[in-house]
Amino acid sequence: MIAVIQRVSESAVKINGQIKGEIKQGLLVLLGIEEADDEEDIEWLTNKVVNLRIFADEQGVMNKSILEVGGEILLISQFTLHASTKKGNRPSYIKAAKPPTAIPLYERFGEVLEIKLGKPIARGEFGADMKVTLTNDGPVTILIDTKNKI
Repeated sequence: MIAVIQRVSESAVKINGQIKGEIKQGLLVLLGIEEADDEEDIEWLTNKVVNLRIFADEQGVMNKSILEVGGEILLISQFTLHASTKKGNRPSYIKAAKPPTAIPLYERFGEVLEIKLGKPIARGEFGADMKVTLTNDGPVTILIDTKNKI
């Protein structure tokens, strides 16, 4: 799994012109799933997301997690995170999981995030044409790949 995590002051996702999910202060999480991903990846990555110390403390130092600031999460599936650009100029998405594998993992990832965050999260819709807006706070953008745990 690959996650692009952006600290935001606000973010929203629209599908067919209608707001599907929106948050204020928190994290926009773009999630890419590959065929080899499993429950262990979900557990490890959700722990990283909720415990990342990327929010300012009283001294203005990035030292607090989303749990400590009471922030919100918007989760968006994004298979293009697994694009391979080694050959030519047209990306290959061969590593991205197909829907029968990816949808249950995406749904489970969201469920585990809600448990660890202690409240519901906002979500996009797997496979939909989504329009995502955000105000990146900082800017702070973190890339995490579960294949690089060690």
